[in-house]
Amino acid sequence: MTQPCKPFLSHPFDDDKLKEECGVFGVIGVADAANFVALGLHALQHRGQEAGGIITHDGEKGFNSAHRFGYVRDNFTKASVMETLPGALGIGHVRYSTAGSKAAAIRDVQPFFGEFSMGGAAIAHNGNLTNAEALRRELIDHGAIFQSSSDSECIIHLMARSIQKTHADRIADALRRVEGAFSVVAMTRTKLIGVRDPLGVRPLVLGRIGDNGFVLSSETCALDIIGAEFVREIAPGEMVVIQDGKIESTRPFQPAPSRFCIFEHVYFSRPDSFIDGRSVYETRLQIGVELAREAPVDADLVCPVPDSGTPAAIGFSQASGIPFALGIVRNQYMGRTFIEPTEHIRNMGVRLKLNVNKTLIKGKRVILVDDSVVRGTTSRKIKEMILDAGAAEVHFRIASPPTAWPCFYGVDTPDREKLLAARMSEDEMRDWIGVDSLKFISLDGLYRATGAQDGRNAACPQYCDACFSGEYPIAPADQLEKGFKVKAPCAG
Repeated sequence: MTQPCKPFLSHPFDDDKLKEECGVFGVIGVADAANFVALGLHALQHRGQEAGGIITHDGEKGFNSAHRFGYVRDNFTKASVMETLPGALGIGHVRYSTAGSKAAAIRDVQPFFGEFSMGGAAIAHNGNLTNAEALRRELIDHGAIFQSSSDSECIIHLMARSIQKTHADRIADALRRVEGAFSVVAMTRTKLIGVRDPLGVRPLVLGRIGDNGFVLSSETCALDIIGAEFVREIAPGEMVVIQDGKIESTRPFQPAPSRFCIFEHVYFSRPDSFIDGRSVYETRLQIGVELAREAPVDADLVCPVPDSGTPAAIGFSQASGIPFALGIVRNQYMGRTFIEPTEHIRNMGVRLKLNVNKTLIKGKRVILVDDSVVRGTTSRKIKEMILDAGAAEVHFRIASPPTAWPCFYGVDTPDREKLLAARMSEDEMRDWIGVDSLKFISLDGLYRATGAQDGRNAACPQYCDACFSGEYPIAPADQLEKGFKVKAPCAG
């Protein structure tokens, strides 16, 4: 059995951020598919930095795989690895563990592979299955032997038990049994397959490359790196099967209103990606504009908390007329592989990753713009740094509503009792962080920034915003079984 290991050392700054689920990528109809997959995964590295894997198929050598801990650039740029992954068809996955053991083991790294009566197939999954624990118990009771702690392995076992005659039909059959959020990229010997859950919570896009090649990716930015043309988003509840330069589209699930994750707009997606035809960067600029309208304040500088707060800070500055400035500088070379933290190092907190431009800050009334407040510990440390640099006032403006509820759809969030907004009012959070003012964008304001001019439709929200509203569009069955109390009835 593979022994658990911990390839990345936790850092105080990272502990107060929501973790970026996973990223999936697949390509068919190109020479040396593994190289394209590696480039795509590199562009999606922000979605998962713990580990990555690639599986390819070659007509002569069959299926080949490589799974590694660490960054794509450190593993899948080596000739010794890439030469073992021949073929014109491949899929890949970058991981941050959202379900299963938090002690990383190589057996948990996707894509997963299975041999079936009609041949082998591999899957890579972005999201989280909310009934995975119940499914796992059922499958084990019926003789299944699990090799990993990942919820995604349930899909492979459900495929094995399906009586359908094709891989695609078995995937659809398996996914009809699961609940939760999923964007799946799968492959057989000859086909590339993509599926989104009926609500479309997690993203998946289709691209074209060359004369006969196609790409599936979590984000459009990964199409750009390989020179692929964006074709369209895979629709919620859609399955596409790509073979010999042709695409077959089916809808294997009951139709449902789309509930795409709104936090993709706020933080998870790269700013150079597009969502529903809209630039993520432009949306984040507009979030800053809405913030400036909803929560104005007299100040001398608008400063982002690097790097995710930058577009919203620019929008706030443009709307308010207050100068934008880089009052906080991020150490670009501070990664998760930093030295083993001693107690003294840990007490330095975010100073390992962020530093204040003291000449700029001294004597100024400063507005700090950040993407979110989770536990609040990082916000307190940043405030202390700004005050230590001589700031006259410190005001926080947050580019998302208060995060008061955990996500069960593929984002690693703390338990509810550890979320600051679950325990305190906005005024109480302001006093606990110790700033002159603290304001969050309203949920309606966030919806307006994404293009919904009338704000949030309370009767049928356009997005999944459960982390802000507590309204879960898919029943978190495993959590309800453990006694978790939801704020409002679930749609599922």
